[in-house]
Amino acid sequence: MPINSFENYPMSWKPSIDKTEKPIYQALAGQLEQDILNGVLLPGTKLPPQRELADYLDLNLSTISKAFKVCELKGLLSATVGSGTFVSYDALSNAYLLEDIKPRHLIEMGATLPDNASYEPLLLQLKNMLQEADYEKWFGYGRAGDSLWQKDAAMRLIRRGGFETTVDHILFANGGQNAIAATLASLCQPGDRIGVDHHTYPGLKTAAAMLSVQLVSIKSENTEMSPTAFEYACKNDNIKGIYLIPDYHNPTTCCMSVENRKVIAAIAKKYNQFIIEDATYHLLNEKPHPAVASFAPEQVIYIASLSKSIAPGLRLAYVAVPSQFKEPISKALYNLNISVSPLLAELTARTIVSNQFEVLIEGHREQTIRRNQVVNRYLADYTCLGVETGIFRWLLLPGKITGAEFETLAAQHGVQVYAAERFVVGNSCPERAVRVSVCAPETIEELERGLIILERLLNDLT
Repeated sequence: MPINSFENYPMSWKPSIDKTEKPIYQALAGQLEQDILNGVLLPGTKLPPQRELADYLDLNLSTISKAFKVCELKGLLSATVGSGTFVSYDALSNAYLLEDIKPRHLIEMGATLPDNASYEPLLLQLKNMLQEADYEKWFGYGRAGDSLWQKDAAMRLIRRGGFETTVDHILFANGGQNAIAATLASLCQPGDRIGVDHHTYPGLKTAAAMLSVQLVSIKSENTEMSPTAFEYACKNDNIKGIYLIPDYHNPTTCCMSVENRKVIAAIAKKYNQFIIEDATYHLLNEKPHPAVASFAPEQVIYIASLSKSIAPGLRLAYVAVPSQFKEPISKALYNLNISVSPLLAELTARTIVSNQFEVLIEGHREQTIRRNQVVNRYLADYTCLGVETGIFRWLLLPGKITGAEFETLAAQHGVQVYAAERFVVGNSCPERAVRVSVCAPETIEELERGLIILERLLNDLT
């Protein structure tokens, strides 16, 4: 029997479980998951201390600990040393942003897509490749020896983004998310912990959940990851590394200062932490800052995805990997990929080494600036963070409406945007904000129609 009486005791969760169902910790974890999914336990709720719950249920402390751990690995709970265990704010959020089928009635302003200006030049390049006498080789297996000149092209693109590397550090992946998943799979074990910003890329969240890697929210200072908080996490939170988007952070649009890049790189070297540097947006600015990798090349896995700078259908990312991590990450990429498409790898390399690459980047930039001018005109009365070359903006909401509520409201009126709740990590409190994609609408006219709807909804809230 429990030692204490809990009849009038203010516990946030008083589960009732069938102790004949074995193992008990799984039954308890199942009850906890259902209570979260059914809204009995709301995001942000602090759970009773494990000893208190063990006393209430007349169970061993280890049973409670194992049940909590099961739910923590699923991303349902977030435990902080000295603060307790909370229901994660992102426990109920949908981190899979691209629907299987695009709803026809919605104006797409959620997914981060570049404009389609690059498609015709890519098509012309592809036609030329397929007219070559040995075109059939693009449809076979790619081999490492065939990709040496393509790695030269990769170095050129990475250098354009602010990082100098060499051919022997380059690996290919089927897109940025694939590279992230392979890195986590090769460098982490289930239960390992990775530091991230309190809002982060949902693709990282889904990959980490699949691999049972826990994400630890690291506090920000002046909109950037705090070096002090990072060092604290190294000492106290048992993290193995961190994930960063230093250039035009997704979703908050922040850009990390050069000084912060240097300090975070130094801390990573001091505590032997790896850094996954997601450089997806490094080409949005005409003159990118030096990459974090340039200050700690032996610690940083640098991922240059082409989905936002050229075209998402290329499904290709270049990964610059330190020597100490190259073998395990290479094996993980092989097991996840088998190989990247020789056709797409060749098409991308030719586009980069020709003058087309710079032309495409400049074309995207000009189109994005025009679209952001339209956004600024319609949302001038509201705080809409981001720069004129950014393909998405971070819209802070007026009044008391949450991001999730506004996402639902906007969808009801025909516009898809993505709420902060989709990006938040653990027990961090989501901002009252939504991410608004600037280039996803097929035309500027469609973008205007979406903005007219959003402006009207915002006006109704003020």
